[in-house]
Amino acid sequence: MNETDHLIPDDLIGELLKPLRLTGVFDSRWHVQAPWAIEGDAEAACAVLHYMVEGGCWITGEGHEPLRLEAGDLAFFPTGTAHRLSDRPDRQGVPLRAVLPERQPGTSGEIRIEGSGPASRLLCAGLHYDASAATGLYRALPWVLVLDRTQVVREPLLDGTLALLSATDRPVAPGDRLVTLRAFEMALVLALRPLLHELAEHPASLLALRHPGISKAMVIISTRFAEPWTVELLAREAGMSRSAFTAAFRELVGEAPARHLTGRRMQEAARLLGETTLPQSAVPERVGYRSAVGFHLAFKNWFGRTPGDFRSSGASGAPRLAGS
Repeated sequence: MNETDHLIPDDLIGELLKPLRLTGVFDSRWHVQAPWAIEGDAEAACAVLHYMVEGGCWITGEGHEPLRLEAGDLAFFPTGTAHRLSDRPDRQGVPLRAVLPERQPGTSGEIRIEGSGPASRLLCAGLHYDASAATGLYRALPWVLVLDRTQVVREPLLDGTLALLSATDRPVAPGDRLVTLRAFEMALVLALRPLLHELAEHPASLLALRHPGISKAMVIISTRFAEPWTVELLAREAGMSRSAFTAAFRELVGEAPARHLTGRRMQEAARLLGETTLPQSAVPERVGYRSAVGFHLAFKNWFGRTPGDFRSSGASGAPRLAGS
């Protein structure tokens, strides 16, 4: 086992989960009988979860082979990729917005479709998160991750949380909105943990992890962003020439290594300014900038406002990524 192999599982999982915070959840219970099919559009800054309570269904996404879900299986779409749920993979569906037009965070809904075929029941949820806190590693996850029933049962806390959330007689009480949000947040973390361990050990579906040098550089950027990195130094850590490293990084991650590093530094800067009382003058060094002027210019270019404006506004809402 080389250093990269040893580094990826724990560091990767920690860096993926640590910054991800849910800001709201819309959940719905589906009671459907064949024939049925529902098309979900892509959701920005929103992960999607489907838990198969009873019966079964097919998941279909453009350019991907259909996937079968059986009772007890859990499907998670990290970045809310458009997909279809149906009783048959070739069945055309109705848009989700036609059957659930209002899907505001903090509310719940229900879908009932009657038919002559087998019945199925699902728990579905849109998990809204702060897009500015999603790392490049998170955005590089596959379009869908699936835990089968056996894997769910091996995580008793996840199994119990899903059972509670999908219960038809789930109690409603004061504070239920916050409890539901935290319960789905816990389910998300508990579901991602075994999925990410599996990805780290068998990274065929996560392009950046197929390449030991690039995966090592991504973990370095996620965990050691405050150090004075240059593309040359990152390439050296990856055991590659600068040109080969830059080309491979851009191909596998989707952006240049320098931009990826800047994004991670800006993410941490926004957190420090919005969530802590650390003096603004101390922030540049904490995120890898030796020059306060350089940090100021980089922050304004990235977010469209100065660090001072960001802090004085109370960091309400996710900052606009002007540089993206």
